[in-house]
Amino acid sequence: MLRVPLQRNLSRITSHCSKVQHRLIFRKTTCQSVLSKATLAHKPALYVIPTTALSAATPFHLHSKHDKAIRIGSIDHPATPQEIEKAEANYESEYLIVRLCLRVVKLLDDWIVEPVLTLRRLAHILILFIPIVLTAPSVYFGKYNPIEGERSGTLWWFDFLAKQMERAGPTFIKLAQWIASRTDLFPLALCIRLSKLHSNVDPHPFSYTKRVIEESFGRPLDEIFSELDREPLGVGAIAQVYKAKLRPQIILEHEIERAALQNDVITADTVQTSDEKGRPINLHTSVAIKILHPKARQIVHRDLIIMDCCARLLTLIPTIHWLSLPDEVRVFGEMMKEQLDLRGEGRNLARFNHYFKDTRNVKFPRPLLAFTTKDMLLEEYEHGVPLDIFLAQAIYTRKNNENNSFNEKLAHIGLDAFLHMLIVYNFVHADLHPGNIMVKFYKPEVYHPLRAAWAKLLGRELKDEGEKAVERVLSVKNDPAAMQNELEALKQEGYAPKLVFIDTGLVTELNTVNRKNFLDLFQAVATFDGYKTGELMVERSRSPEQVVQPDVFALRMQNLILGLKQSTFNLGAVKIGNLLHETMNMVRAHHVKLEGDFVNVVVSIMLLEGIGRQLNPDLDLFKNALPVLRDYSMKEGGKAALEEIKKDPTLKKGHWIKVWIFLELRTYLMRNTREEEWMQLCDILAPNI
Repeated sequence: MLRVPLQRNLSRITSHCSKVQHRLIFRKTTCQSVLSKATLAHKPALYVIPTTALSAATPFHLHSKHDKAIRIGSIDHPATPQEIEKAEANYESEYLIVRLCLRVVKLLDDWIVEPVLTLRRLAHILILFIPIVLTAPSVYFGKYNPIEGERSGTLWWFDFLAKQMERAGPTFIKLAQWIASRTDLFPLALCIRLSKLHSNVDPHPFSYTKRVIEESFGRPLDEIFSELDREPLGVGAIAQVYKAKLRPQIILEHEIERAALQNDVITADTVQTSDEKGRPINLHTSVAIKILHPKARQIVHRDLIIMDCCARLLTLIPTIHWLSLPDEVRVFGEMMKEQLDLRGEGRNLARFNHYFKDTRNVKFPRPLLAFTTKDMLLEEYEHGVPLDIFLAQAIYTRKNNENNSFNEKLAHIGLDAFLHMLIVYNFVHADLHPGNIMVKFYKPEVYHPLRAAWAKLLGRELKDEGEKAVERVLSVKNDPAAMQNELEALKQEGYAPKLVFIDTGLVTELNTVNRKNFLDLFQAVATFDGYKTGELMVERSRSPEQVVQPDVFALRMQNLILGLKQSTFNLGAVKIGNLLHETMNMVRAHHVKLEGDFVNVVVSIMLLEGIGRQLNPDLDLFKNALPVLRDYSMKEGGKAALEEIKKDPTLKKGHWIKVWIFLELRTYLMRNTREEEWMQLCDILAPNI
């Protein structure tokens, strides 16, 4: 109540100042120029020129108060996000009254308004979670469920906890999803329940969306889009998404964005226009607009303060000290802050597009970074069939003993894409679940380079009917028999499937230590050296001194891996997801505290293999890994592997090469029907140490 009138009055003062002020001089050694949107209701957006050639007193002219670049002379100078952040932190107005008013508002905000709102939020959280604490003893009651591995009272309490976390709002929904990924810290039954939580946040009003878009573009809404659906496509915990069509002139003003959306293949959203030289070009104008919820940052900030205090109090309990809850809250907080800046997701999309630019059956939406801000992400719109529909269709086909070749292809494409992310690029989509994966269709012949060149020579249009194929499948999604017939028809017409991965706000990059851990775990499956892997996992954990019975843990790892040796002749039947699940159970029981990014990779493998086996029960992780390992290990004469060895002499030499050679031998020797000879050779290749 106190903040609103103050902000309105101050906004009027600052707005009046901006009309008078035609030039701004930012006298800072690190920032030579700045652009301010003169409003106190929102933090000023500042744009910095990263050049030391200009003096601190160099004046610059504003195009308008909404401009996204600074003009010095006749040159527009863009700013990096880091420079923008630095300028925002250091910005001060030249007007004394504005500086004084800003300081008063900041003091009131920091010492009165924010503490009161945080206490109010705490009261709401206590009302929701005190019943959770009071009902906690129920975990000791009820019959044991061998399938879930928990008592019935425990399962009831897990359900109650999940429901209360859903009611607590976006931060706690994200916390639940994060907990679901930490199967090394929390019981699997709890992780399964929390992974199914979805946002129950009401959509924010379109008026707020309109204001964010217009401030980002610096022009009215009808000058930006030719079409804009006012109803959001989806509402998440921290943002919501709309579909729109950009006007071609907006795209033509930015060369990089034009290149991203230009394609000679005609689709339903293609607009034919001309470039600056009058040459005809085709632009794909459909975009998805992701808008951060208003006050999302303030709510998350308050929740993180409350979580940090609770984590420090819970650490006083000896039995859960090993969890290092304050550290986990800090990691979770960093993850949330990354998701609250939509520019990060845009950069992730750009990086994935670079890695998979030559891959026809894997697609990531292309971001339009020139229009992306903290509060808005603009990306290419992808219309596809949700993967859940194909998973349901796979159940139908197995039940009726029917064949669906698309399912096998999709399982292979998904696992191959993940293995490339993990092994080749070390940049993994960390939120892989069916909701973030879609299926599209394309005709390979349309994209054949010779066919494309010939069509261009003859002046013919190459038309991709993949959008119509998607509509055909969606029209029969509720009729499994009709859908089976439609998929068979698409196959006969020469269509091939492609996977589209969306929502890349969370990614994982393994550092040297965690890459070692994963390599050792992967190698253990192929060479059966479980005891050494157990020792290394303890040694490289975050707190080796807190591990319970490390020798027993290593022995259990050895028994787990040696159990696989009994199935070596049919190693493809081994479910790597089950293996990793058992490993996480042992990690939790022995308090082996692993790094979060390592666990994220393990969980991603479990999810992807689970999805893949629903589509294709005969999916073989090792068979899929083989071509990826060939590409990685043989590239430029094994240069990639050798570089890793040079950088880190402690890394076991030739990890991937050993696994690759083993799998090559396995593939060759699988043709031998004499199982005894195969097992003897395995003993020679991987002796027990």
